Amino acid sequence: MTQLDQLKTSALPRLRKADRRKQILLDLKLRPHLRISELAERFGVSTETVRRDVDALAGKGLIDRAHGGASRPVPGPYPSLDERQRDRRIERERIGRLAAGLVQPGETLMVDSGSTTLQMARFLAFAGTPCRVITNSLHIAMTLGSSDRASVILCPGDYLARESAVIGDEALEFLARYHVDRAMIGATALHIGGVLETVPGFAAIKRRMLAQAAQRHLLIHGDKFGGSGFRKTADLDQLHSVLVDRAPPADLARALQAAGTRISIAD
Repeated sequence: MTQLDQLKTSALPRLRKADRRKQILLDLKLRPHLRISELAERFGVSTETVRRDVDALAGKGLIDRAHGGASRPVPGPYPSLDERQRDRRIERERIGRLAAGLVQPGETLMVDSGSTTLQMARFLAFAGTPCRVITNSLHIAMTLGSSDRASVILCPGDYLARESAVIGDEALEFLARYHVDRAMIGATALHIGGVLETVPGFAAIKRRMLAQAAQRHLLIHGDKFGGSGFRKTADLDQLHSVLVDRAPPADLARALQAAGTRISIAD
């Protein structure tokens, strides 16, 4: 930064780091791309400072890092539920078995739509665990409906055919009527910045389920560690446990431990 630039920027009000980053996110809702040099001039800070802001936001999956600047995240094609069920099936089964073992007879659950939570539902049905389950997933409702020990409540809402699930305001209002012992959710990605989701409408459903539960569990396989998603579902400290098929990388493990979130690895 030249001496003239320093004189210009010294007269500008300085924003705190959190406020700068919040402003970058707001600006990206109006413009698809922002240049680091423009942001530095606007905020009255060095380009290195803005670059650190951009890197931090990108690290949380909130923006995409682009050459010389930042772009709003663009979700790529995401596989359907049926496609995901065929991928990493053994890992999902291991996690599902572990999650089903947490459920105590007589407990009430909220279970969101997903390929790994569906495996948990299968093991609950096999075990004949007496429980009451509220879900937005047609597949999970049908799977647990095969057990005469499980009572199943299916949410109303707007139907997503690719996911065999419902979303929307009606589903959210319905979930808000109940308080349950446990919420079991899946996710598109688990990052040091939190739990991320790609499927439209799913993040809101997961947030509501977590809010209504005494114990909150995330079921996710290792290929999703450090990935990206379109919407943030939860901070790490909102989870009581993460059920995984293998140990997370060191930085993610440290972040989970710092948040007080238990890491349970399926054998």
